[in-house]
Amino acid sequence: MSWVVALTCGVSLLLILLVIGVPIFVAFLILNVAGVLTLFGSAGFGMLANSMFTSATMSALTAVPLFIVMGEVLFRSGAMEVLLDSLDRLVGRIRGRQYVLCILLSAIVGALSGAAMAVAGLLGRSLFPTMIQRGYDRKLSAGTILAGASLDPIIPPSVLAILIATIAQISTGKLLVAGLVPGLILTVMFLIYVAIRITLDPTLAPAIDEGSTAAKGSATMAFIKMLPSAFIFFLVMGLVMLGVATPTEAAATGVAGAIILAACYGKLSWRMIHAALTSGVKVSSLLLVVMCCAVMFSQLLTFTGAPQALGEIVTALRLPGWLMLTIMLALPFVLFMFLDQIAIMLVLVPIYKPILTIYSFDEIWFFTLFLIVATVGGISPPFGYTLFAFKSAVPEMPTSEIFSASWPFVWLIMLGLVLMAIFPPLITWLPNLAGP
Repeated sequence: MSWVVALTCGVSLLLILLVIGVPIFVAFLILNVAGVLTLFGSAGFGMLANSMFTSATMSALTAVPLFIVMGEVLFRSGAMEVLLDSLDRLVGRIRGRQYVLCILLSAIVGALSGAAMAVAGLLGRSLFPTMIQRGYDRKLSAGTILAGASLDPIIPPSVLAILIATIAQISTGKLLVAGLVPGLILTVMFLIYVAIRITLDPTLAPAIDEGSTAAKGSATMAFIKMLPSAFIFFLVMGLVMLGVATPTEAAATGVAGAIILAACYGKLSWRMIHAALTSGVKVSSLLLVVMCCAVMFSQLLTFTGAPQALGEIVTALRLPGWLMLTIMLALPFVLFMFLDQIAIMLVLVPIYKPILTIYSFDEIWFFTLFLIVATVGGISPPFGYTLFAFKSAVPEMPTSEIFSASWPFVWLIMLGLVLMAIFPPLITWLPNLAGP
């Protein structure tokens, strides 16, 4: 069987299974079993079992469940309420303060939750009605929630970044660190856009937001209250950047810090720990099963010779680097609007690897751009799945209005993507400081 037939049949089967609603890990498992039977017959099942065992025991993937458990503990510790109150006080009584709080809080929650869809649904049910009651514009309120939630794949600690680094066999620590500056840049761009919109049209927000009574005390006390959560972030990313700990060690330290924080807030209990571990096990087990199947898919793909043949085709085309980069990012942009992020990433990463080598693209830089594309694809009409997660939380808001609310932020993310593609140091500078 030629590599063209094998690749076409394999990817087509996977897409069909995903489109009809088959769970990701089941779809990959069916694809792998079919591939093994076609290429090796029943004798290949030993290789399948060995590949899945080896993938499941990779030390780099230990960080995945640890980061998920850390987020679960922080959610249940009361840290998010403290952060909201502190941010509320630090932002102060300015016009459009709820927009600012929405962007900052959704970015923080997104970094901890592991799913942009979950954040869009959560804030759509909780924060959005409050903003409307206080006189904020409905479309801009929806847009800020979608924009903030969409930062999840970029801002560390990102589970998607760990999965990509593992499958691409690049530094997990560097790819995690690489998302920090892009995440901050996009957050600032969102805040600037909101400030400009309110300046041009003051009716988008009340003159003074009198609705909030949660934040009390001085700005200094608000800052002090944020320090414990900031320390948790240092335990996770600071230790990685300083080269003191690996991502797995930093994640374990982060879990310990989150437990201590929960104890300080009086929320630590066996029931809370049990709930956090149960939720963490459910999510991480599914991710690890998907990774095991994806690694096997990558190995089958290599056996067919498809990556090498595609590399030869790309070399023969002699396309300019900027054009090849555009094509490589445009394809996932379209696919992310229809299908699950993880599934598309795990299919494209092994195909893209040899092309990156041919064009001498920095892998940390490219895969960070890849994560940003995942961000914008999730909120791009008409099929961005984060949009429908928000719609399910706010059923009274017309779908056309949600689409209209998302477009400005789609273009902002695209602008940020172009800037980071033109100026790679915006992405690579911080990882390079972290050392090898």
